[in-house]
Amino acid sequence: MEEFDFETQLVRGGLTRSSFGETSEAIYLTSGFVYESAEAAEARFKGEEPGYIYSRYGNPTVHMFEQRLAGLDGAEMAYATASGMAAVFNGLLACVKAGDHVLASRVLFGSCFYIIANLLPRYGVETSFVDSADPADWASAMRPNTKVVFLETPANPTLALLDLQAIADVAHAGGARLLVDNALASPIVQRPFSLGADIVVYSATKHIDGQGRCMGGAILADKAFLETEFQPFLRHTGPSLSPFNAWVLVKGLETLALRVERQSETALKLAHRIEAHGGAKRTLYPFLESHPQHALARRQMTTGGTLVSLDLGSKAAAFAFLNALEIIDISNNLGDAKSLATHPATTTHRALPEADRRAIGIGEGLVRVSIGLESEAALGRDLDRALDAARAAS
Repeated sequence: MEEFDFETQLVRGGLTRSSFGETSEAIYLTSGFVYESAEAAEARFKGEEPGYIYSRYGNPTVHMFEQRLAGLDGAEMAYATASGMAAVFNGLLACVKAGDHVLASRVLFGSCFYIIANLLPRYGVETSFVDSADPADWASAMRPNTKVVFLETPANPTLALLDLQAIADVAHAGGARLLVDNALASPIVQRPFSLGADIVVYSATKHIDGQGRCMGGAILADKAFLETEFQPFLRHTGPSLSPFNAWVLVKGLETLALRVERQSETALKLAHRIEAHGGAKRTLYPFLESHPQHALARRQMTTGGTLVSLDLGSKAAAFAFLNALEIIDISNNLGDAKSLATHPATTTHRALPEADRRAIGIGEGLVRVSIGLESEAALGRDLDRALDAARAAS
C-alpha cells in the first residue's frame, strides 16, 4: 500500500471501515466487547489473540485517532488520553520512580508547573527548573539521576523558545529522555521527533479539535516505551479517551493543516499590525524579526504559530484592552477556530506566585491572543480598537 504523505495522513491515516463500508469513520460507542467463546476470552486476555477487551484499555475509534496522529507526527505509536494534562502527568510518572530527577523549563503552563513543583516531590521524585534558554545551563543542571527533561516550546504564554535539538543532545548525553509538550505549536508547526524528542504530548483540545467541542490528549513515543512503561499506567489508572471524543478529534485532524496554516498566516500579519500600532509595549510572535529568538523559530518551526502575546504595561491597560474587544472572546483556551484572548496572570497562571510569574515574563500587562479563522480585516479592526482603549487606560 502506498505510504501516505503529510496531507493524506491527516485524512486517511488509521482509517478502518466496518462491514457497512461507511464513508465517515464509525463511532464505536461501547464500554466492552463480547467473545465467541470462553476460550476466545481467555486467549484475548492472555494476549494470544488480537482484539479489544474494554474501552478503558482500547477502542476501535480511539485507535483510529491514535494511528492517524502517530503517523502525522512521525512517531512509532500513540496512546490517547482524556485530556492533555492526563498525557503529561501519566507520561512523566511512567518514566520515573522515587529517587529519580526531573529537569524542566520554568516557563510552563500552570498545571504542568504544579505537577513538577508540587506533585512529583510527594512521591519521592526530585525536580528542578532551568530559567535559561542556553543549552549549557541545561547541561549544568543535569544530575546523575535525571531521567526526564521536560519542556514546552513555544512557551505558554510568553512564546519564548528553546532549542529542541540542543537540549535533546544534553538529555541524551545524561541518559535522560526528552519529553516535549507540543500543544502550542501543533504537529503542523513543529515536529519534535525530527529534532531529537523521545516523547511528545498534546492537549488535543487545542488545535487538533480546534473548534471548542471536546477535550482530549495524546502521548506519542516509540513502541517499546509506550507498550512496556506507559500502557500499564493507562490500563490501570484509567485516563482513557471517550470514543465519541476520539471521533471528534479524528474529524478535527482532517482540517488541521488548513486551519493552522491559515491561522498562522493571519497571526503573522496581525503581529506586524500590533507592533506598528504602538499601543503595546512589546509584541511577541516567533516569526517577528523583533523576537529575540527569531532565527531559532525559523529553524525549528514551519510557521510562527497561531498565538500572539503583547505586553500592555499594566493590569488596567490589559483589562481595558480585553473589555474593548467586540469580536475576539475573552477565554482561557487557545488553538480554536474562534479568536480568544487571555490575561494569564489572573487566569491560566494565577496559581503561580507573583515573583515566579514575573521571573518568567508573565507581568500584569501581558495578554495572550489565540488567532482564529475570522477575517484578518475584522480582527485587525478589533485589535486596533482594543489597543486604543489600552493606551487611554495607561
